[in-house]
Amino acid sequence: MSHLDGLNAAQKEAVLHTEGPLLVLAGAGAGKTRVVTHRILEIIRRGTAPEKILAITFTNKAAKEMRERVEALLRESPDLVPQEKLPFVSTFHSLGLTIIKENYRALGMKRFPVIYDRNDSMKTMKQAVKDAGIDGELEPRMVLSVASRQKGDGVTASEFAAKAEEPRARAIADVWRRYEAALAADGALDFDDLLARAVALLRDHADTRAHYQDRWHYVHIDEYQDTNRLQSDMAAFIVGDRKNVCAVGDMDQCIYSWRGADIKNIMSFEKEYPNARTILLEENYRSTKTILAAANDLIAKNQYRVDKNLFTSNADGENISFYRALNESDEARFVTRMVGELREEGARPSEIAVLYRANFQSRALEEAFLHADIPYQVLGTKFFERAEVKDLVAYARAALLGANVDIARIVGTPPRGIGKTTLLAMLSGREDELRAASRESVAAFRGLLARFKERSECVPPSEFLAYVMRESGMESELRRDKIEGPERLENVRELIALARRFDMMPLPDGLHAFLENAALASDQDEMKDEQDAVRLMTVHASKGLEFPYVFITGLEEGLFPYSRDGGSAEDKEEERRLMYVAITRAQKRVFCSMASMRTVFGTQSFSEPSQFLADIPPELMTEEAPRRLGKTIYLS
Repeated sequence: MSHLDGLNAAQKEAVLHTEGPLLVLAGAGAGKTRVVTHRILEIIRRGTAPEKILAITFTNKAAKEMRERVEALLRESPDLVPQEKLPFVSTFHSLGLTIIKENYRALGMKRFPVIYDRNDSMKTMKQAVKDAGIDGELEPRMVLSVASRQKGDGVTASEFAAKAEEPRARAIADVWRRYEAALAADGALDFDDLLARAVALLRDHADTRAHYQDRWHYVHIDEYQDTNRLQSDMAAFIVGDRKNVCAVGDMDQCIYSWRGADIKNIMSFEKEYPNARTILLEENYRSTKTILAAANDLIAKNQYRVDKNLFTSNADGENISFYRALNESDEARFVTRMVGELREEGARPSEIAVLYRANFQSRALEEAFLHADIPYQVLGTKFFERAEVKDLVAYARAALLGANVDIARIVGTPPRGIGKTTLLAMLSGREDELRAASRESVAAFRGLLARFKERSECVPPSEFLAYVMRESGMESELRRDKIEGPERLENVRELIALARRFDMMPLPDGLHAFLENAALASDQDEMKDEQDAVRLMTVHASKGLEFPYVFITGLEEGLFPYSRDGGSAEDKEEERRLMYVAITRAQKRVFCSMASMRTVFGTQSFSEPSQFLADIPPELMTEEAPRRLGKTIYLS
């Protein structure tokens, strides 16, 4: 069986165990994607139609990679009959949207719902707080976070309100209900609804549940440690009585509890699925022996985990470098100096990642990279969150779906004589109360959207967006801006180029698919592989990525590990898992640094070295000397 060539013993065991529940605990760099894709191939080789197989990931990037690798394996299997259909590979949120769209009538919804991104949700929640008359008393971001966590646990706004006893909880419940009403008025769903509505449908409708259980006989779930309750329930409802589920994950890389990920899901998998087989993947193909030894010693300090020990046949590699900087500027200069040396040794900028615990740390780093004239790219500022990109997407959504949140965004872009009072009348259905001039402006705007909608039904998405860009006045307005205009125009042109991927789909389905793709994009989808630049990102954003050279900055007590008031033992273990993720992103070398003094929000304070530095055996670490002093400063 040639498709098993190159797999180690544990990987082969996982690939060949196709029936019943399987838990694959895959350490960092242990080839879990390879196992999943080869297992899918094995199931097809045994006679299962590809379309009967479901694979669920967490990011579009991971789904795209898995889909491409499965297709390549099928093409490279000459003994297989060519397959017309392929396995269904999707993110959890895309799967939820698929289920919702296929059952929109049962849900009393439109076939193509508006999908609110985080910014849309925040704007709507701010208005809900204002409408509740408690503006300034409740932070909209906090209410949105509470609602999101509750939805992730399967709790609705009504259920939350029924149990709200304290005044603050009742206020949150009132604002949450207003937020839900605004979504309903727009025919919209937020990210959490994509899971909640789908799970409710599967839970409450036996016929719908049976349909998807018959549709997919084998279910694969990647990054199982990152699932919340709804995601775990969604998978269980689809798996059904066949129990043909393969969950792949690593509790040592569970770093998203703040957004609802529940490590208990992977820890209790064998209880949820009795008779499950558990296989450990411990051979690492990514990193040097030194990097793995440091990672193993670090994570061994955690108690809530299944013990495993990564090993590799790779070279020993160089020691981990550590630099104690005077302040954040000195730390940033160290990073750029080391990056310069790596480039002199032949490394490309795109082979280097600089990680930090908090976004504010990027400022000093960016200044240093600009001063050193080193190309860099900051992950975290999503392409689809840029103002001009959101404007053009909002025009398209407003034309197709008429969402209030989109109308409010674009009605003054560019200005067309419609102020706040007129806009409020538009959104509340009181246009007849407006003065004649205002009614004319509103009519002209609505006529523009009507022309856009008509155009969307007869041209492909990329041509439609180019048309909207011209006819809306956006292009002319951006051209008038001689400072930022050229770059913003390039961003819009890139959006139009992305839309070409959907030009071959039927009209107007291609445009709807493009808008859904834009709404579901993640941070990692912004990383352009062809851009040869150093990547700057948070450790959270680095999850699932790998680089030959990794810098881990800000290793100070209170920053990394980040200290919370009343932080629990679970919080502390998650911080250590986050450091483990940072270290295991590296293939060849790791550089660690801290600032003895750091200015945070205008206040300068002294810092102690992170406890994580002491978790790494001293024989694996070499301290870098400040060149201005010409000698080494040793850790105390």
